Amino acid sequence: MALTIEKRMEENKIVVLPAGDIDIVTSPDFKEVVLDMFKDSNEILIDGENLEYMDSTGLGVLISLLKKTRSNNSKISLTNLKPNIYKLFDITGLTNVFEII
Repeated sequence: MALTIEKRMEENKIVVLPAGDIDIVTSPDFKEVVLDMFKDSNEILIDGENLEYMDSTGLGVLISLLKKTRSNNSKISLTNLKPNIYKLFDITGLTNVFEII
């Protein structure tokens, strides 16, 4: 499945709304789009409500984004993760690393 990415401003943060899959094919584009958003805000919330699937490549992109935020005093958090995606974070111990609301 393809990936579409919408964004909206809420208060002082950008809400990113990916829809579809973040996998080996789509993750480079996802990373590029989100990195570009840090030019407009230092806080990003990724809303996974319409995210259907994520593989280890997608997790790698999120870890890379998290490292970037920590190095420049920005913030990235996740919300509305579906059970199958949340399970990836739980199994890998990333629920203790990411802010998931």
